[in-house]
Amino acid sequence: MLQQYCSSLISYERLPTREVKVGDLLIGNGYPVRIQTMTTTDTMDTAATVAQTIRCIEAGAELVRITAPSKKEAENLLLIKNELRKQGYSTPLVADIHYTPNAAEIAARIVEKVRVNPGNYIDKKKFDFIEYTDAEYAAEVDRIRERFTPLVGICKQYGTAMRIGTNHGSLSDRIMSRYGDTPIGMVESAMEFLRIARDESYHQIILSMKSSNPQVMVQAYRLLVQKMDEEFGECYPLHLGVTEAGDGEDGRIKSAIGIGTLLEDGIGDTIRVSLTEDPEFEIPVCRDLVKRYENRSRHELIQPFSEAENVHLPYDPFSYKRRNTATINNIGGTQVPVVVADYSHGDNITPADLQTIGYRYDEATDKWSISDGAADYIYTGDKSIGFALPGTLRVISNSAACPANDGKYHPYFTFDNYLSASVPDTLHFVAVDVNSDWSQLLQLISKAKQNGKTVLCLHSSNAHTMPSVRRFMIELLQQQCYNPVILQAHSAGPGIDEQLIHLATETGALFLEGFGDGIWLQNKPVQDLKVSGRTYLPVNNNHQFLNNTAFSILQATRTRISKTEYISCPSCGRTLFDLQETTAKIRAATTHLKGVKIAIMGCIVNGPGEMADADFGYVGSGPGKITLYKGKEVVKRNVPSEIAVDELIRLLKDNEAWVEPHGMLPV
Repeated sequence: MLQQYCSSLISYERLPTREVKVGDLLIGNGYPVRIQTMTTTDTMDTAATVAQTIRCIEAGAELVRITAPSKKEAENLLLIKNELRKQGYSTPLVADIHYTPNAAEIAARIVEKVRVNPGNYIDKKKFDFIEYTDAEYAAEVDRIRERFTPLVGICKQYGTAMRIGTNHGSLSDRIMSRYGDTPIGMVESAMEFLRIARDESYHQIILSMKSSNPQVMVQAYRLLVQKMDEEFGECYPLHLGVTEAGDGEDGRIKSAIGIGTLLEDGIGDTIRVSLTEDPEFEIPVCRDLVKRYENRSRHELIQPFSEAENVHLPYDPFSYKRRNTATINNIGGTQVPVVVADYSHGDNITPADLQTIGYRYDEATDKWSISDGAADYIYTGDKSIGFALPGTLRVISNSAACPANDGKYHPYFTFDNYLSASVPDTLHFVAVDVNSDWSQLLQLISKAKQNGKTVLCLHSSNAHTMPSVRRFMIELLQQQCYNPVILQAHSAGPGIDEQLIHLATETGALFLEGFGDGIWLQNKPVQDLKVSGRTYLPVNNNHQFLNNTAFSILQATRTRISKTEYISCPSCGRTLFDLQETTAKIRAATTHLKGVKIAIMGCIVNGPGEMADADFGYVGSGPGKITLYKGKEVVKRNVPSEIAVDELIRLLKDNEAWVEPHGMLPV
């Protein structure tokens, strides 16, 4: 039995799972983490679907999923499969089923795997709350058993694998009525189907717990692992993904945080990164995520837990609660995490240099303007600044070079200097490699507790960085040390995608645990600074890229909201409009609406349920027709797509969610 939700919190060990055969592909049981994607073509367009499937396979997809919303699409899977086999491609195909059991039963006789969503496969979602007695609830489960068992029998007969894929936004009314919109509700939704399959001695099953919110997604997978282990004494393979992640760097960061957090703990047997882009572009992101763990050993020793610590963590990994810390100036307590921009490299700093981190200087008026994504601190190393800074920006400088008696400057101590020096009783920072000698780290904690103005800046030289920092954070909790923590991460990845994934995983996983009062990113500058068509300025240490990445990580972990959030599905054969073009239009018109969550869904399958906690929704309801939502409530139906973006803006204005674009605010 597992002591926690994974094999180890401090060394990399894959979670033991059952072996599942999908065609000739083996998943689980220690086999490599498999990469997959989903087509976006009309399934009835055989030639287009075959061509796109081939592009995905040649990009590296080991499974390809195709939507089958009705019997006719399910039947057409045979033509698609035969054409692929004729052209020499043997990659397993997966049929994506939502509302139509009959389609699943047809597809299970054709393709190597079927995916069913327990939230809408048999149950319905009408957003009705129904009070169930235990007997009534059990009767509903029996109804599911009766309708689901034939599919299980067909899968057993044909050797077809199955994914039971729960989505946070499409939990049935029955599950919602008993468990609410919660991770445990997601788990129970899947477990009902899994129990039925096990009763039929069918075990070729993979499970998923997808959400557009990485925090909910991670909690649901952890709870599922714990539940399977407690109830069955074994775990089935897990398919990881953040649904409706979006496009560009936001989609990559959100996916890296959700998927990477679980992969760090050895959880996950196959992954799909859901981007609002052509599906073959998802594959390199998957590959960058997976390759971080291909040759990962236990790494250097991380300070082991005592037996009591191993069983009883001082925090709850199944729910979010931010670590309790003291408030030092604008860091810690209930304040949002701060962002530090590193200007220690390169030439002397000028006012123009600060534009890339959200500050613009107007020489004519001698005034600064600030954006919503402006850094809170800059680190200057030994350099001084020869001009007046904007009022909201503060400076961290090396302790020996820090000006005395200047409230905007705060000293930064090395680990050794901090232990031996007399430190001030005003805000100061200390660099901490948590992979240092443990006895010295305990001395540091003791000194920090005595000095309530110390902010700890944590990084690790251990190759298994995130668990190394997490181990130290657990020690802070056990020692009742309330000093705020800034999470530092450095990436030397060869490309910008690799750096996004590295930085997002190393820090985002810790923010999801409730650890971190600030973020400080560094990188090795790279030449190619493009992500999904967006180009960054290659200035010094790539300040614009790092600053945007820091704010995107905080946004994705829901710890600091600085911009609009888009919950955008990746498109599939059900999509009823050009999703990529429409997403770009909506983003261009609304990107200044800080804190507003807008869902852009290709079809009614992905909305309103899949929109989860979106404030407003834009959902395809027919060819060239859009339905607009406020929350889960339909506001306008069958809006012509050519005017639907304007109507969405009108809806935002009617609900006082619209502000006129203002650029930067004067400070």
